[in-house]
Amino acid sequence: MNDKYIVYFISRAKANMIKFIENKLKENKLDDLIPTHGNILTALYESDKNLTMKEISQKIGKDKSTVTSLVNRLITLGYIEKEKCTKDKRVTYIGLTQKSRDIEDSFNFISSQVKETAYSNFTEDEKKEFLRLLRKLSSNFKDANN
Repeated sequence: MNDKYIVYFISRAKANMIKFIENKLKENKLDDLIPTHGNILTALYESDKNLTMKEISQKIGKDKSTVTSLVNRLITLGYIEKEKCTKDKRVTYIGLTQKSRDIEDSFNFISSQVKETAYSNFTEDEKKEFLRLLRKLSSNFKDANN
């Protein structure tokens, strides 16, 4: 088996997926958003409550500085808002605005199109195995970095 192109194919798949998402955002008049904003919005939509930066960071697997940058941009765009905790002023909660609630159906539709496209021509067993292998690959690199 010739496996020397693994990084190339992973990179190409990611680039093609990002382009697909960008096109879908544009088609749905959501081109002020970028694909990585979707991770934060998904975390907030799924939690159905306000989250701290730390909670968002853990849910989406990104470091706090990256999350802070993305959150600040989403605040500027009006999709989310910050709220200080009344009990502990050091804690800031991030919550959805009406603008983000208004796009939730479109957002979910785009997400379903991404999944549908990603897994087209995959059997259920192939989906499970692919996910298992991706987790293993990710874990290998995580372990090597620690």
